[in-house]
Amino acid sequence: MTETVSSTLPVQNARIFPRGGLDVLSRTEVARLRDASAGGMHELLRRCALAVLTSGSASDDPRAARDLYPDFDIQVTQQDRGVRIDLVNAPAMAFVDGEIIHGVAELLFATVRDLAWRAIDPEPDSGEGAPETSVGITDSVFGLLRNARILQPSDPNLVVCWGGHSISREEYIYTKQVGYELGLRGLDICTGCGPGAMKGPMKGATIAHVKQRRTVTRYIGLTEPGIIAAESPNPIVNHLVIMPDIEKRLEAFVRIGHGIIVFAGGVGTAEEILYLLGILLREENADLPFPLILTGPTVAAPYFEQIDRFLRLTLGEAATSRYEIVVGDPVAVAKKMTAGIRKVREARIAHKDSFYFNWGIEIPLEFQRPFVPTHEAMAALDLHHGRPPSALAADLRRAFSGIVAGNVKEDGMRRIEEHGPFEIHGAPDMMQALDALLRAFVEQRRMKIAGEYRPCYRVVG
Repeated sequence: MTETVSSTLPVQNARIFPRGGLDVLSRTEVARLRDASAGGMHELLRRCALAVLTSGSASDDPRAARDLYPDFDIQVTQQDRGVRIDLVNAPAMAFVDGEIIHGVAELLFATVRDLAWRAIDPEPDSGEGAPETSVGITDSVFGLLRNARILQPSDPNLVVCWGGHSISREEYIYTKQVGYELGLRGLDICTGCGPGAMKGPMKGATIAHVKQRRTVTRYIGLTEPGIIAAESPNPIVNHLVIMPDIEKRLEAFVRIGHGIIVFAGGVGTAEEILYLLGILLREENADLPFPLILTGPTVAAPYFEQIDRFLRLTLGEAATSRYEIVVGDPVAVAKKMTAGIRKVREARIAHKDSFYFNWGIEIPLEFQRPFVPTHEAMAALDLHHGRPPSALAADLRRAFSGIVAGNVKEDGMRRIEEHGPFEIHGAPDMMQALDALLRAFVEQRRMKIAGEYRPCYRVVG
């Protein structure tokens, strides 16, 4: 580790014993986990653990927590039946009266569990030896979610909420109002686990669940190693899952969710919309019920109009049949989502599909393969008219994914610092619309929580 100035912030040492997924392991599994945590996985584990221990942080700089706690370390030690986690110079904000906060401890266990998967499981989920077929990748996603104990046989009730980490106060309050209406109707929430539009629906649903006296509730946060440090888990998340890469994270959203609500956001949100529409516009999925609602307060109406125009220009009018825009009406959103999920339930019964994992939706391999946003890969994206909407959506998704990486992922930020902004090429009208959309995100401060935003991209028509 590089030498840095020691933190002046309060820190604490601790020893904790994981439960749920790591409390019963064979000696061989423990040995694999110990070797991985001491080797190449250690820095990744340290970074993700630090993000969890600073849960609720408002920073979206993945290097911020590391700079504030340069002496932090985590060690996974072998026990007779499982593992022990030793924390050195951990942020004191994760403790109360010398004891780690229970919710933070659970998220820390989840972090170790998910990062340990590749070490314990003989079949890796990413990197060398990863599955290369569509079926293999879906099985991998299923295995990760099952290992995380997310797959619960129960009536469909899980709403995925997408939206930006950097949103206005009015937009944030609206996400809480929608979450509240969803919670009153017995629906659980799944988000990207971070702040802003990822936190608001969970917070609103929490209050509604208490009012309805629901004691078993799920607030699922799905993230991946490259982004967790920039979007540390919000305090309400009670099920955290770290998927190996962005593509498996996106697939997990679609496989476990019974409907999706999209709030105002930036490039990450646009990426998610394009991913889902690219899948839903395929012929194999034409008759599949999957409620998709774009919503926000009245002040956000221009944002959704702009998104709608961009989708019509790029994917065609057919795309509009797969989503609905609702402005300024949380009750209508919740009612429409409840009705949509009812149709999902009927379809799952008719097709003998499970309620907890959507096996019936076809996700092609081009949507599943990890995209590494190098300068060469970004410049090579085929963003021209005349392509099938699904194929064009896949490349547009990759373009936005690259910008997300350049904005908040450490590897992407390093590439931008070394080689300058990404160049994105395509049809002139499409590039003009893309540039206008991205400029609007910057002007509306949807790219950055604090500080001045410096574009990591250049659009070339």
